[in-house]
Amino acid sequence: MTTASFDAVKAVLIGTFKVDPAIVEQDTPLNALGLDSLSLMEFVFAIEDHFGLRIPEDKLDPRQADLTLDDLCRALDAAQASPPRRAA
Repeated sequence: MTTASFDAVKAVLIGTFKVDPAIVEQDTPLNALGLDSLSLMEFVFAIEDHFGLRIPEDKLDPRQADLTLDDLCRALDAAQASPPRRAA
């Protein structure tokens, strides 16, 4: 995970979703952020929009109980490293 990814995720959580900065750590599970299921999905969409990419659903499902911010950042880093798909 890159520091830039985590810093961006943290900024979105704190600035847009008003999550307490004290709980935003790399090992924080997504379900411990105090966001309901709709807000979690909106958070993931906001992150994807921020980075201008889409994370494949098989790489990230925010409803997974044990998914952490580190997992999210790793999925972001992997999506950034992948070449964009071309339309058929």
